[in-house]
Amino acid sequence: MDATTDKDPLVQEQIHKALCELGESEPEEILNACDEYLRQHDKLAYPHRVIILKAMETVVKNNIALLDKSTAKEVIRDWQQAASNVLVAVGQRFINKVMEEVLSKFQPGILPHYFVVQTFANLSVSNGE
Repeated sequence: MDATTDKDPLVQEQIHKALCELGESEPEEILNACDEYLRQHDKLAYPHRVIILKAMETVVKNNIALLDKSTAKEVIRDWQQAASNVLVAVGQRFINKVMEEVLSKFQPGILPHYFVVQTFANLSVSNGE
């Protein structure tokens, strides 16, 4: 997975494809490996984090019926946290666009999802003066 940091888009695409293909035969192993990698590399630049997150998304979508309930729950939570972190990182440069997207998730009369609120709060903290 370290190759996701390669600047060559073809290498990045090959890593994504390889993770997805491995995820077809061993979805829980790949999801756990991706999760562990993201935890160990919490400073990984967001473009590289996105490659892994997209692979995880594909593996989950293609194998949802095969996943153990506890694995699915843990992966979803971790995936949401990682996605939130990506938005916060992008928001350090493009705060208006990210805020527009996050605010669109707030609907009158409906409690927002936990990670929407967390992302909103973390955006505020990371862009405070």
